Amino acid sequence: MEKQEAFSKGFNLMKRTKIALVGSNDDQSFPNIKAFLNLEPESLQRIWFSTNTSSKRVGQFRKNPKTCVYYVDENTFEGLLLVGEIEVLQDSASRQKLWREGFECYYPQGVDDPDYSVLRFTAEWGNYYHGLSNVTFQID
Repeated sequence: MEKQEAFSKGFNLMKRTKIALVGSNDDQSFPNIKAFLNLEPESLQRIWFSTNTSSKRVGQFRKNPKTCVYYVDENTFEGLLLVGEIEVLQDSASRQKLWREGFECYYPQGVDDPDYSVLRFTAEWGNYYHGLSNVTFQID
């Protein structure tokens, strides 16, 4: 499998997966994994998530923005690993971009709730796996 095919199949996997597994690093540098709703997979390079500002992950991302995102389809045995950095955003445009109906149950003050943060992940490289084929690629 070539890089372009891995890109295409990896992006297709991203778009159809409901959950993304996101890694962070704790104070002792141990990896921590958390499942996030896959709300806005913009491209292989840019992915958007939302979470509580008060969450453990936001604190970890602010201390160390290096992270990874993993998508998996257990039925087809496909996997996509993306490695890069994540930013914690609270500007109005980013919040509006990710706001969904029903979020009020998590953020009672609405889109401007101080406990509502947006995460913008930017990938540097990735690895797509399927059918015993493993392709690692840079993301420009």
